[in-house]
Amino acid sequence: MAEVEAEKTYSGLERFMFFLTPILFTLVLVGVLLTLFNPDLRNRMLETANRVPVLERIVPDAPAGKETLNENAIRERNQGAKIAELESQLAEKEAELAELAGIRAELEQTVVQLEARIEELTQASAERQLSDEEYQARIGELAAMFGQISPSKAAPILESMTMEEMVLIMDAMRPEIRVTVMEKMTPKVAAEATVRLKDTVTAKDRQIAALQARLEEYETVRAESSTSLDESQISATFSSMSPDSAAEILLQMADLNPGKVLDLLGSLPAASRADILEAMQKKNAKYTAQLVNKLVDR
Repeated sequence: MAEVEAEKTYSGLERFMFFLTPILFTLVLVGVLLTLFNPDLRNRMLETANRVPVLERIVPDAPAGKETLNENAIRERNQGAKIAELESQLAEKEAELAELAGIRAELEQTVVQLEARIEELTQASAERQLSDEEYQARIGELAAMFGQISPSKAAPILESMTMEEMVLIMDAMRPEIRVTVMEKMTPKVAAEATVRLKDTVTAKDRQIAALQARLEEYETVRAESSTSLDESQISATFSSMSPDSAAEILLQMADLNPGKVLDLLGSLPAASRADILEAMQKKNAKYTAQLVNKLVDR
């Protein structure tokens, strides 16, 4: 009975080994093949064997991962190239920004220059407008001054001026004062002044040429036969006026025709001239000094 059980046990073990042997052979063969042809698996197996106390003395150390190192080097090289490319792009953008900043600075400078030019032109225009307004105001003051003088004295003074100056002053007078002054003028001068006053009031751009032609014709006739008062009459007129009134008129006339004022001052008697110059000096010392200097040089 024992022999039969031993025979059966042996037969089962034999049968088990029969099946186990191919399996073990296959596993060993696969392991050897994987170890030979798969470096990663071989390295892991060597690392695992090196952890076993006894096998670590027999099994060699796992070699360093060259492929891992190569991959890291390639990755670092790629990253370096990418960084260099990005830095190059950044430098280009910075150059473009610098160029745009320069263009903007130039435009801002141009804008500042244009604004300064506009301000300069605006100021010049304002000064010119103010100058015209001041000139018109002086004409109005001169016309008002003649209105305060008696017509018999204002008429010869106005006739001693050029026709253009006389018309300019008379146009600024009030109508009632203008009438009384023209009554004391010679008929020819009064008539010519009336024609020019009409032209002055109603002239337009298309009438300027005709007005200039009449002015030239009148100047030619005036040169041939002058109807102005002589210097003695004008001098007598100013000598009979109060020094303050004469000084005011002469200062106003000086803005229009300084040469005529110098002629009048030169024709006055010494005493009257001294009184008038003293009155003029009180009203405008600087301008009076200039006139006296010119009078001395003549």
